[in-house]
Formats: sequence, structure tokens, C-alpha cells
Amino acid sequence: MDLFLIRHGESCNNALEDASLRVADPELTEKGTAQIARVAEFVGAGLHLYPGERDDGRPGLDQLYCSAMIRACHTAQPIGRALGLAPEVWLDIHEIGGIYLDHGGDRGKVGYPGQTRGEIAARFSGTIADAVASDGWWQGTAETPAAAQGRTVAVAAALLARAEENTRIGLVTHGGFMSLLLKALANGLPGHRFCHEYEHDNTAITRVAIAPRDIVVEYVNRIEHLPDELRMLRRLPVV
Repeated sequence: MDLFLIRHGESCNNALEDASLRVADPELTEKGTAQIARVAEFVGAGLHLYPGERDDGRPGLDQLYCSAMIRACHTAQPIGRALGLAPEVWLDIHEIGGIYLDHGGDRGKVGYPGQTRGEIAARFSGTIADAVASDGWWQGTAETPAAAQGRTVAVAAALLARAEENTRIGLVTHGGFMSLLLKALANGLPGHRFCHEYEHDNTAITRVAIAPRDIVVEYVNRIEHLPDELRMLRRLPVV
């Protein structure tokens, strides 16, 4: 099985300089909308595949999943159209933490329900959202690091169970989760370090080949579909 991890386009939270202004389930920015058009064109043309694979008569992806977060649903839509696929919501591939805001003080971290099944159907036509409840998909407050690791291990196990399939699967998901998933696939979870060890830019693509006895990360953070003006700004490290 070939797994393609695609990070969502730039969200309003991604563009903030003041983290106190973040929202629980952000929309894409204008830049993010431009980014997702580029990645959809790239994947639709089969450029995420190796040259010898583009003429094998198979689709670029056989299945396309996305998280229930707005930025992931939005990103998956044009990719699905480019491939003739209906994106399907996979609840467990959401970003670390879930849907919440930290209000500080006595109120602290407060969870919010996220999109409902009806809202996804109305806004993201064609997206399969059977797993989403009628009153939203997120329960509780902020997800703990331990819970995030456990969830990611379960997703990795579900993917590994399909290792013998001759299929191409795309996940439109989130940078933090993608980093955890790569570690989980390499048996690096649960672990004591809880940090993002892999860089994933907005709409970047990472490819992983999963076989019954072998896992190969074939490439990470491919962004050649983005012109310079649509790429993430890099900050020099403090030394």
C-alpha cells in the first residue's frame, strides 16, 4: 500500500503572529485557497507519483480521506474533484488537541463540537461524512499528549492492517498529526518526546510505502507545486 499524507492549506491560525487570536476551527486564508488549487492540479496530473507509475493505468489515488476540521475538508475538495473521488471523513486523523480554545484563567481550555454532519454536507458537497454526528464530532476539552499518541497508534495500526493491498491512499490531515503518524509507523510511539520532528509545510506531500514486513518513507514535505510566493516563510533559528 502506498500512503500519501497531504497537509491542509494555510489556515487563519497559521497566519497569526499573535496566538491569543486563534480560533477553534479556522478557515483557510486567501493564500491557503491558492495553495490547495495548486496541490489539486499537481495530484490530478499524477505528479505525486514516480514517472514510471503515471502510465500504469491506475488512478493517482484509490481512496481519499480527510479530517473533520474545516481546513482539511476544504483542502480535500479540489483534490477529490481532480481525481474523481469523494473525500471521506476519518475522524481520528484530526490535529493534536482537537477542537478547543484556551481562554486562560479559571475557564481554561474549553472544547467545541466542530462541524456537524449537516454542515459538512451543505458546505463540502460530495464529502462522505457518515462518521460525523448530527451535533458535531468533537467531545470533551483539549486532547492530552497521551491521548494523541494513542489515537495515532490506532490509525497506524489500521493502515498497517491494509499493508498487503495494492492501493494508493491519501490522507488530508495536519502537520502535528503527520509527524506523530510517521513516528507511530516506525514504532516510535508511545514515546517520552512530544514534538514535531518532521517538517510539513501547508499542502506538502509525504509518501510512505507500507508492506507487510517493511515500511519505507519515500519522500517528505514535497512542495514543488507551490511557487515561492505561496510557500511558508522560514524563520532563521536562534543560536
